[in-house]
Amino acid sequence: MIKLNQKTRNQLWWLIISVDYTYSRIAIADHEINGQTLTLWLEDKQDYKNTLDECLQLHIPVSHLTKLIKAENMNSYEGTKMHPTKKYVYTTQIPISSPMHWYTNDASTTEQQWAREALLKSILTQLVETETYSYELDF
Repeated sequence: MIKLNQKTRNQLWWLIISVDYTYSRIAIADHEINGQTLTLWLEDKQDYKNTLDECLQLHIPVSHLTKLIKAENMNSYEGTKMHPTKKYVYTTQIPISSPMHWYTNDASTTEQQWAREALLKSILTQLVETETYSYELDF
């Protein structure tokens, strides 16, 4: 679960409401990884901004991207292995490399984009589900 400060939650809510809860209208205008932080600049696809300063800036710890890549098996493929001592063949997920190494060195530009979009979708889904749930409990 990603913790967001109140200001960021309010800005994300404003963006979600402005796109009528249609996540596919939210575009990642740009991204940057600095050390331990992934920064995404978000905008509405039907209301493109002229500069990044006008976009919503979302700072996410890289550890959350790493967890998502691992959970979604983005850095592995399904293959077969032979058990070393019992000599039977079984199907398993075979890792390509560590999640961040895969993201920065092995993944194509499209795969990197899919990872960022999946992370954004999980954050938006978490926000809507937790805020709606906590709102229902307030009654």
